[in-house]
Amino acid sequence: MPVRATKRGSQRTPLSGEHDVLVCGASFAGLAVARELANLRPPARSVLIVDRYEIGERQTSACAAPTEWLERLGLKATIRQTFGHLVVHTPTRTLRWQLPWTFSTFDYPELCAALYAQCDAQFETAKVEGRSGHTVHTDRGDLTAPLVVDALGWRRVLGGGPAIQPPNARLSRGLEVHPPATGEDLELWLDPAYVRAGYSWSFPARDELRVGVGSFDPRDHVKEPTVRLAGDLRLPPEGYQGNWIPHQMREPVEDGILFVGDSAGHCLPTTAEGIRPAFYFGLAAGRELRAVLDGRQTREHALARYAAFCEERRRAFDWLLRVQQLVGRVNPTPLMTPVVRAMTSERFLAWSFSHYLDIAPPSYATPPAPALAAAA
Repeated sequence: MPVRATKRGSQRTPLSGEHDVLVCGASFAGLAVARELANLRPPARSVLIVDRYEIGERQTSACAAPTEWLERLGLKATIRQTFGHLVVHTPTRTLRWQLPWTFSTFDYPELCAALYAQCDAQFETAKVEGRSGHTVHTDRGDLTAPLVVDALGWRRVLGGGPAIQPPNARLSRGLEVHPPATGEDLELWLDPAYVRAGYSWSFPARDELRVGVGSFDPRDHVKEPTVRLAGDLRLPPEGYQGNWIPHQMREPVEDGILFVGDSAGHCLPTTAEGIRPAFYFGLAAGRELRAVLDGRQTREHALARYAAFCEERRRAFDWLLRVQQLVGRVNPTPLMTPVVRAMTSERFLAWSFSHYLDIAPPSYATPPAPALAAAA
């Protein structure tokens, strides 16, 4: 379990200072950035991670990712269950798809702790409230760094534009329950009985099931169908968690700030898979920043290269957004079952899922730094 980095209430200490890199956000994206900054030379470089929650304190997703990504990042020990098939339910038929690669659920606090163990950054709990230039304002004081990363989530706290708010923002919404139970299959429901534009799921994770409903339309409420799906599966609706999910990429660099993960819209439309892209773009951002700290490129060059890296991958995100819009139109009609049945051929599944994995390929991940891996 994570250990508190600061005291609470009247014992909460002021926080200030200058750092080489300030990473705001300590979940998948922020920790991936910091991971790439380990073992810097010279060793006096200062990297600080801040988040309003402790590392691993607040899970907001079903916590699943392609198994190879977890293995390559040195996070295999956090896996709870692995799947080679996907069971898809439509209103009139259930189909079993054999996947060309496996997918695994994992333990969120354990994964965050293991990922942080691969960093040598300092961590502090503080609520980020905004910025003035490269000075970040928190509820404990001001922090300054020439290299600042916003990995705080869809609210894009350090952005300069107007705040995006649902239901007018381009966000999906999801809610799930975590009843104690077991299951063998990774399951999806493409059934308008639960959600008109979206899907429902059940992700087994050893001793619990993560059962939920996600809607591509933020105006659709998801609590009632989530409770109903749990009831249909004869499960108690216990352990609620939910979140807003971006479904369109945003600018990855703004006014000298790097945005990573949900703050940059790095969540794949249609599937709402955000963990793998958070790792992927977090590693990319971290490698560019490392080159700055190592003296191999300028700050301006790093910002431009990271922006180009994101832009080169925007097409795949835009294509999946069109698929998402199509699903929203087809799902309420009888066409969904024949569409899903047509996708069941082994050849099509191998082709489509391989291309899908290549949007953020696991080959991009490298093992943790040897010294830190041994310490962990």
